[in-house]
Amino acid sequence: MSGAYGLDLAEVAKSNAPQVLDVPAAPGAINEKNEKALYIPEDSPQSQSRDHSFTDPDGKEYPTAEEVATLRRVCGTVPWSSYTIGFIELCERFSYYGTTIVFVNFIQQPLPPGSSTGSAPGADGQPGALGMGQRASTGLSTFNSMWAYFMPLVGAYVADQYWGRFKTIQISILIAIVGHILLIIATLPSVIATPNGSIACFCIGLIIFGIGTGGFKPNISPLIAEQYEAKHPKQYIKVQKSGERVIVDPTMTVSRIYMYFYLMVNIGALAGQIGMVYAERYVGFWLSFVLPTCLFLCCPTVMWLMRNKYARRPPTGSVLTKALKLWGLAMKGRWSLNPVTTAKNMRSDDFWESVKPSRLGQAKPVWMTFDDVWVDEVRRGFKACTVFLWIPLYWLAYNQMTTNLISQAATMELHGAPNDLINNIDPVALVIFIPICDLFLYPGLERIGIRFTPLKKIAWGFGLSSASMVASAVTQHYIYKLGECGDHPNSELPNGEACAPAPINVWVQTIPYLLIAFSEIFTSITALEYAFTKAPKNLRSVVTSVFLFMSAVSYAIGEAFVSLSEDPLLTWNYTIIAILAAVACAGFWTAHRKLDKEEDKMNFIPESSFKGRQLSHGGQAA
Repeated sequence: MSGAYGLDLAEVAKSNAPQVLDVPAAPGAINEKNEKALYIPEDSPQSQSRDHSFTDPDGKEYPTAEEVATLRRVCGTVPWSSYTIGFIELCERFSYYGTTIVFVNFIQQPLPPGSSTGSAPGADGQPGALGMGQRASTGLSTFNSMWAYFMPLVGAYVADQYWGRFKTIQISILIAIVGHILLIIATLPSVIATPNGSIACFCIGLIIFGIGTGGFKPNISPLIAEQYEAKHPKQYIKVQKSGERVIVDPTMTVSRIYMYFYLMVNIGALAGQIGMVYAERYVGFWLSFVLPTCLFLCCPTVMWLMRNKYARRPPTGSVLTKALKLWGLAMKGRWSLNPVTTAKNMRSDDFWESVKPSRLGQAKPVWMTFDDVWVDEVRRGFKACTVFLWIPLYWLAYNQMTTNLISQAATMELHGAPNDLINNIDPVALVIFIPICDLFLYPGLERIGIRFTPLKKIAWGFGLSSASMVASAVTQHYIYKLGECGDHPNSELPNGEACAPAPINVWVQTIPYLLIAFSEIFTSITALEYAFTKAPKNLRSVVTSVFLFMSAVSYAIGEAFVSLSEDPLLTWNYTIIAILAAVACAGFWTAHRKLDKEEDKMNFIPESSFKGRQLSHGGQAA
């Protein structure tokens, strides 16, 4: 029997019912065995009627499919343990962005006259140390970015397969601390005096630093959301003071958690970037590396103090291997020399149904120790990964903020503001607008009956990133048109003097930065939420790492645009990227609009009994 949105009523009942698992609870781990049981037979009147709600032994009432389709949804209360994880993320992002913001000056610019630390406190002073030029600084900065977003694939695999998220984060923090210490050593005055030794120590520290970052990033975001899920894994009914019955929706609560998680990211990044720029300028590079390290030391401290308070899931063994084998089995007989035919075969309705254990019967392979529900979870996780395949085109537009837009600012009237300070409009806007979206925009849309689903948010994010690049292209056009040096504003006049800035106030860049900020709220935050809610619980870190890896792919694609990142081609650079983002917006929605209609159905998939190397339901080893 089906309700609105095509939801099977018995499916809703089973999904909302907490399950009893024969899983021994590790110290500090999620004790799934203690979850309250609610068993509803599929042929019972409750499971077949939309007129009855479901209640557990503690009196918590769960919604029927009819109520899911008609009642307003609200967020639950975020547990205080999630805020401590948010603080850990704030410290880590302060340390990361505070450290990396000074990389370019440290590598590219020469040591100022009379300085041994790289500081240049004068009004026109330029901090520097090694004097290796722009090519070296760009190369090492790009390597750091790609390395930091490639290593999450490794960190996620280790977490899901061997160590678990909590232990992986702890060890990754220790590795990152070693990297921080080496970077500090590379910036000491006595080491800077021998540039070859300094850059060697710096590069080793950079590699170790990236390994730590790679183990931290894909695991901290699932951990923060699991704190709420451990207490409220299913939707439940709440009666408001006004008497209105509403559904407390875990998906909406996870969305709120990731909104404030991202808020912490940007508070940390903003403070780190602004503070360390002044530290390098007035004291020296050693201080701009020491201060982030000091704050980063708060991370292991908080983790240790909260070690018995966090809900955490144990590692699950060779689950990723089974998921890949399952996909390979589903692809059997579907390959074609025509890629269009192959893609069509992969999207067929029976792609995953054909490899469910119940369909294979006695013909199932020996490694297939999971149930049909886990196949549905894997399908959902793979769908999330296909969603993320579009993300590099979004990051391509976003990355202009940290490269070409900074250079663009230098060709306009700054009115005393440093050109590399303007891009902080983005994190400032995020700090302001994230609470506005959470408290007013999203609830307002829900009240008037508009379901602003994750895929709709991501599509809007693509559109806003395209609009941001349009604004940047228009600004660049007028810089070329109004500047005294035309389409070469960074060149010199015949008398050898530098070209005067174009008569345009630099704060006109507020427009593209605000558009980018809103696009982050809709795309970047939502993608983290999507990775958490759609991945199988024993593959969450891996699916999150796929999203993070898309940033590394974007940096690689960005290399193709290097030839456009100079005068007089910058207008074309922004225009082409705007077109790509707009095409991605249309293509993304066209490809995934059917998947968007499955949002509730995917969220209502019951939890599988398969736990990897943990015991399955009924005490059978998996």
